Amino acid sequence: MPPITGKWAEALKPEFSKEYYKELYAKVREEYARFRVYPPASDLFSAFHMTPMEEVKAVILGQDPYHEEGQAHGLCFSVRPGIETPPSLKNIYRELETDVGCYIPNNGYLEKWARQGVLLLNTVLTVRAHQANSHKNIGWEQFTDAALSALDKEDRPMVFLLWGSHAQAKKAILSNPAHLVLTAPHPSPLSAHRGFFGCRHFSQTNEYLEQHHLTPIDWQIENI
Repeated sequence: MPPITGKWAEALKPEFSKEYYKELYAKVREEYARFRVYPPASDLFSAFHMTPMEEVKAVILGQDPYHEEGQAHGLCFSVRPGIETPPSLKNIYRELETDVGCYIPNNGYLEKWARQGVLLLNTVLTVRAHQANSHKNIGWEQFTDAALSALDKEDRPMVFLLWGSHAQAKKAILSNPAHLVLTAPHPSPLSAHRGFFGCRHFSQTNEYLEQHHLTPIDWQIENI
């Protein structure tokens, strides 16, 4: 797995020497050796690689990676070109269409967002094939909480988009008044109709960024 580099490496360095991380590292190596695990090990830290810490403008928090063949590649909610767009992402696209006028693209590849400063982070970074949430409570939550805490210490405008109860539980970590925290139900088909549709998080994010003289996010994912 490619190591975390740059300012992320500096911020997360204390975690690497903690006992929980040593146990997590050993457990993850064992899982990759014995089972089919997603994402591929080379993509494990893609969210950190694609969105350097100093460039983060917004954070979208997922739970754990997609657990079917070919889906997960290290960015929450995203799938690579050629993979069918998952239901939650279809609902995200629906909200984007009504909120900011984006057309619904023919793919679910969100690298464009990551390259603009949208950290697409799952709270758990690995999963066994076909077993949702199978790597819950092995230590990833403590590690990604440390990443969120590091961002919370940054005194610059930033937006956190917390969808669903799991992500909203992380609100307790976020106390910096320089940041905007937006909450809504999860975009899953089971809950999107409870308030994700109509939440206008994408336009609110851009309004906040523009108010602070930052370039807004171009949310349009283009057709391939």
